[in-house]
Parts: sequence; C-alpha cells; structure tokens
Amino acid sequence: MNSGTDMVMDEATEAPQSEPAPAAEQAEQAEQAEQQTGGAVSADQARLVLRRVKDPELNLNIVDLGLIYDITVNDSVVRVDMSLTSPGCPSGPEIMGEAEQQLRTLAGVTDVQINLVWSPPWTPERIEPRVRAYMGF
Repeated sequence: MNSGTDMVMDEATEAPQSEPAPAAEQAEQAEQAEQQTGGAVSADQARLVLRRVKDPELNLNIVDLGLIYDITVNDSVVRVDMSLTSPGCPSGPEIMGEAEQQLRTLAGVTDVQINLVWSPPWTPERIEPRVRAYMGF
C-alpha cells in the first residue's frame, strides 16, 4: 500500500545531492574551455587555474584578491602581470611559483612569464566585492 505519507518519507530519506567542490568545478570549466578553443589556451582558462593559487596568510585565491592585473596569451606563451599585497610580502616567491606551476598544467602551454608589478599599487579596493564584503571591508 502506497500512501501519501510513504511518499513523503521516501522523499525525506533521499540523500541530498552535494554541489561539486569549487576546485573540481574550476578544473571542469577549464577543461571545457580548452575543448571549445580547440586546445589553444585562453586568458580565461589561465584565470581559472590561477584561482587555485591562494595567499597562504589570507587563505584566499589571488584572482579574488585582485593580485592578477593582466593575462595575455600569445600562441602557447602565457604572460601574467601580478602584484602582491605589499612589497615585503614574505609569501611572494611561494605565490608566484605556485602561479607558474598552475599555469603550466594547462595543455598547450610551453612557457609562462610571471611579471611582478607595483604600479598601480595593490589596495583592498582591488579585492572582488563579494570577498571584500565577506572580509568586512
């Protein structure tokens, strides 16, 4: 006998579907973008993989922090202009090395150039608005 109560119980006992993890979702988006561009690397793909790189002190990705100023792709060479939260940032070499490493994971990339720039200087206004609100800025 299948009553309305049984149906409610069945629906209530179904396991909720979890959303994909952000990193997995970003990797999937990068893969889809690569397929759409026929293997050529795009600036959007580079930006997606750079979201995997976090400032170890703030535990936020460098894209949302506004540390990425410009990304250009010329054939298979990715060039990134980026800054740090301060000239004396002790995590600078680690962040830049991780950025280069993540960009090299993109299929078709033969060279990566990370350029550290100080003009314009980084300020908290460069942080993505939703992240800035979360941080209380």
